[in-house]
Amino acid sequence: MENQVTDSSEERTFQHQSSLPSLPVPALDESLKKYLDSVRPFLNQEEYQRTQDIVKRFENGIGKELQQKLLERAKVKRNWLEEWWLNVAYLDARLPTQIYYNFGGPAPYIEHYWPQKEGTQIERGSINTWHTLKFWELLRTEKLPVHKSGNIPLDMDQFRMLFCTCKVPGITQDSIASYFRTESEGECPSHLVALCRGRIFAFDAVHDGHILSPPEIMRQLSYIQKRCHNEPEGPGLAALTTEERTPWAKTHDYLINLDPKNLSLLEKIQSSLFTVCLEEASPQANPEDYTEVTRLSLAGDPTLRWGDKSYNCITFSNGTIGSNCDHSPFDAMVLVVLCSFIDSKIIETEGRWKGSDKVRDIPWPEELVFRLDQKVLKDIAHAKEKYNKQASDIQLVNYAFTSFGKALIKKQRLHPDTFVQLALQLAYYKRHGHPGCCYETAMTRRFYHGRTETMRPCTVEAVEWCKSMLDPAFAPSQRKQLMLKAFAKHNKLMKECENGRGFDRHLLGLMLLSKEHSLPMPELFLDPAFTRSGGGGNFLLSTSLVGYTRVGGAVVPMVHDGYGFFYRIRDDRIVVSCTAWNSCPETDAENLCKILFQSFQDIVKLMTTAQL
Repeated sequence: MENQVTDSSEERTFQHQSSLPSLPVPALDESLKKYLDSVRPFLNQEEYQRTQDIVKRFENGIGKELQQKLLERAKVKRNWLEEWWLNVAYLDARLPTQIYYNFGGPAPYIEHYWPQKEGTQIERGSINTWHTLKFWELLRTEKLPVHKSGNIPLDMDQFRMLFCTCKVPGITQDSIASYFRTESEGECPSHLVALCRGRIFAFDAVHDGHILSPPEIMRQLSYIQKRCHNEPEGPGLAALTTEERTPWAKTHDYLINLDPKNLSLLEKIQSSLFTVCLEEASPQANPEDYTEVTRLSLAGDPTLRWGDKSYNCITFSNGTIGSNCDHSPFDAMVLVVLCSFIDSKIIETEGRWKGSDKVRDIPWPEELVFRLDQKVLKDIAHAKEKYNKQASDIQLVNYAFTSFGKALIKKQRLHPDTFVQLALQLAYYKRHGHPGCCYETAMTRRFYHGRTETMRPCTVEAVEWCKSMLDPAFAPSQRKQLMLKAFAKHNKLMKECENGRGFDRHLLGLMLLSKEHSLPMPELFLDPAFTRSGGGGNFLLSTSLVGYTRVGGAVVPMVHDGYGFFYRIRDDRIVVSCTAWNSCPETDAENLCKILFQSFQDIVKLMTTAQL
């Protein structure tokens, strides 16, 4: 990144969008070959033979026809996957998306600015809000530097969805309402919504053409907090966003029919820049460590986040900051970039406001008072009860491994991300005695509106190496050889995915085409091997590298007997957040992390002692 010659101030954030290449359609035989390779670790010889036959029939039969249809679609759409992915992965979901789909986690401050005392909530919340507004301004004026891979520009479209964006519930399918505009495109909403003690307020973040300063934001938030402390708690309408999607859509419609004013209030929330959540009522609103702040961000008080909003910024009473985001409009990368930006600004200014304390005469926040009746209040109570039950089933740990980090791994000439992934394969194998089908996020932002592809780290090579680590008959040099082979395979697959040559999204496209054309479901997708290897969203390990930053995050597992695993890699540490379901007797996030940290040591030991 350092040696890019172009001056980023001349390059506009979205200027390359129209010249990005279209998402390619991989060759059918290549994708099927990769698919067969990926199911191998989960099948015996007889099952594998059967799957091979199914794949051959697919390739020579219906697959050929579907591939042709996909190529036709790709001729008229610059990204043949975009709309499908948004619908199938997110908007069609009927489960409560706030718990099962949203991602959350600790925001800036944590590593270098741990809170000491009560009473910093509003001050820190205001400074954090101000930095966030500065980031919004960069996007509005298109001054956020374009991300690049080498000197190839990457797609920046997801950044349009960070502000003024919200998911709207629908009876059979949700939709996304986005009100963001760049300055050259026109007006953009500039108000914030604040949630406190079950009540909802709004105020403009811009006055006379200038963003409110931290002292001005502080005045607004203090006013809200004071009112909420001196008056009864509100109804907690936001809890409805934690419901299953269809019941929430029905209540949403009912609210609008109850009083047309409710519609304009809902639109006010939807179009707001983001929501500021003042979490303080519960004794848990003072998270003392990584695990607590992550757990509360991911699954805290349901009345204090609007679960459909693309960004909820949560401020706890001891000044820690967390976030909770709807996953539909963007991937975690967007939030990591925002939080890293804020983090660097906070370090620069020592977390303080060094400007003027002058507060302009700005309008006070207004409370958004909905017209509710007994039915809606009953729906809110029901949603809260269900949510609390689901949230209590989440086991979450967030630990820092501090013996070493990226610096030592790179010294061993190993890729840091692959290092963590293979250590996780080993940990899972040791803990469960069999390979764990695994999803790792690969980015496809080299292409127009590219988002993600599935990279599958549980390869034949990885399993061979895991077995050798548990078999005393193998010498260290043999183990090392097998490990380096597994590393090479992983790196190769990741590169292919990033270059639009993964196979998971390709197969999904073929499956959706057969549905769209009312064809019988191809045997390939009904084969037990498809599900057993993770197909159809059945990965036991759902993983993502959050980056090489100070920003963390967490998600829940994809399946009941699985794990959700986010990690970040620093020069001197690896910080992991791992989730499992308490109601599943086979999984244990705490135990998996313990074994994982041991696996980190095992790999380094193998590198330093084994002579090839």
